[in-house]
Amino acid sequence: MSGPLPEISAEQRKTLEQFRKLMSPELNETHDDYFLLRWLRARKWNVDAAEKMLKASLKTRAMWNVDNIEKWEAPQALREYLPYGIMGYDKEGSPVIVCPFYNFDIYGMMHCVTRFEFQKYLVLLLERFMKLAYEQSLKHGWKARQLVVFLDCESMNLKQYAWRPAAECVISSVKQYEANFPELLKMCYIINAPKLFSVAFNIVKKFLDENTTSKIHIYKSGVDKWQESLFSLVEPKNFPKGWGGQLVDKLGDPQCKSLMVWGGKLPEELFVDQNSQQSDKSFTETQVPKGDKLKLNFTVKAQQEEQLLSWNFRTFDYDIKFGIFSVDEKTGEKRSEVPLGTVYSNEMDEAGFISTRPNTTYTVVFDNSASYLRSKRLRYWVDLISEEEEGIAELTEMDNTQIVAQQ
Repeated sequence: MSGPLPEISAEQRKTLEQFRKLMSPELNETHDDYFLLRWLRARKWNVDAAEKMLKASLKTRAMWNVDNIEKWEAPQALREYLPYGIMGYDKEGSPVIVCPFYNFDIYGMMHCVTRFEFQKYLVLLLERFMKLAYEQSLKHGWKARQLVVFLDCESMNLKQYAWRPAAECVISSVKQYEANFPELLKMCYIINAPKLFSVAFNIVKKFLDENTTSKIHIYKSGVDKWQESLFSLVEPKNFPKGWGGQLVDKLGDPQCKSLMVWGGKLPEELFVDQNSQQSDKSFTETQVPKGDKLKLNFTVKAQQEEQLLSWNFRTFDYDIKFGIFSVDEKTGEKRSEVPLGTVYSNEMDEAGFISTRPNTTYTVVFDNSASYLRSKRLRYWVDLISEEEEGIAELTEMDNTQIVAQQ
């Protein structure tokens, strides 16, 4: 696979060749020069930083089983109620994605799917968009390998996003995008933003690169200045009439609903009771006494096969503090693998994993020591598993290890 490449200087070409040689053990035939350029540009041509970012992303792709993601049957709620549509291409051949975002019922969605299913579906869509963009680039040049995104937030209900599971899902998804899809966005238009949208966006943009945020243009409700900028990129005849273009669908609908997933309020019959879901994992139910902690120890011995420390748990009625610490059996070095912090696992199941190191003991902590009035009912599964073990694609990796003096 080899696609068109932007013009780069002789020095940048040398850096690109150096990066390819450095990454060669990790690459396959789909990783062309443009693919490598994305990571170099995202890290301002710092080869070491780009290497770290790309290696982490390739590992994440393996965890999501991205190479086989099209074989995954996504939940009906995602397929039929996550609003988006591909509205042709811009003047340089880039796919144009239109999203009536105000039709996204995130409260309902979080009652139908897990956060990890939601993120996996976003990955699936982004992979489809990138494949389409690559095919376009063969006809129109490298600029077609980026996306133009248009979101309408008219009458959007921001209260849904004040709900913790929804807020955490959005932030986690933004982090996943930024870490795994650099330089994919050409331009993003957000129109009809409600009054408090800027407050919410200021929180989200902390997790975005400056280059990404520079491509996001936000317009408040009633402002149509975005049209001049958008239609400098996109032919009006290829854009829905309901948003200032000329396109209508075969039914004459100016919003072209038949050409996209329109979204809308999710029916309660699609809601899933996470408390009663069946699982092949062997869960344990217990009480963490008030003012006390539950500690689980796992020792990784010297071995070649890399293991993951994986968890899935839920509390009933109340939140709990959760963290993971480690001790190197040879050096005695102590680390905070997952910093101890409050987890609102009474609202949604909490799941994740970390990579482990040999000759290390890991201590998983469920901490209720700050509660002097009530015990916490806990249902949990924690275990060491191999990377190849089935089901790992449903998890999200935590990567924020810190050195600690004492724990």
